[in-house]
Amino acid sequence: MSKENIEIVKKINDAFAANNVEGFLENCSESVSWTMVGDRTVQGKDAIRGFMSEMAGSEPPVFGVDRMIANDDSVVCYGDMTMKDGDGKTSDWSYCDIYHFTDGKVVEMASYVIKKKGAGDTTESAAA
Repeated sequence: MSKENIEIVKKINDAFAANNVEGFLENCSESVSWTMVGDRTVQGKDAIRGFMSEMAGSEPPVFGVDRMIANDDSVVCYGDMTMKDGDGKTSDWSYCDIYHFTDGKVVEMASYVIKKKGAGDTTESAAA
């Protein structure tokens, strides 16, 4: 199943890049759980649809995939992305998404997203 699951993650990434919420959700189970680590967990398609509607009107992130790693029922996808905030200011981020599948649908997703330090930024991080 790992090859098929990688193809599903590619479809999900394409849907995010196109700001296509339904394209993302069609690859998820009804009870899907999405954890934005350090922020919140959203449970179920309707709740995710509502969460993603909070970002309506925003430009979708521009991201690249550095690597995908898969086993039978999980896929890890990581890379870098650029996002604009509400004021239109662009910032660079690194991400890692972990997907867990059952019967060809995402049932659980965890997203780790970390803002990259800019020139002159002395903010401490857990890695410092």
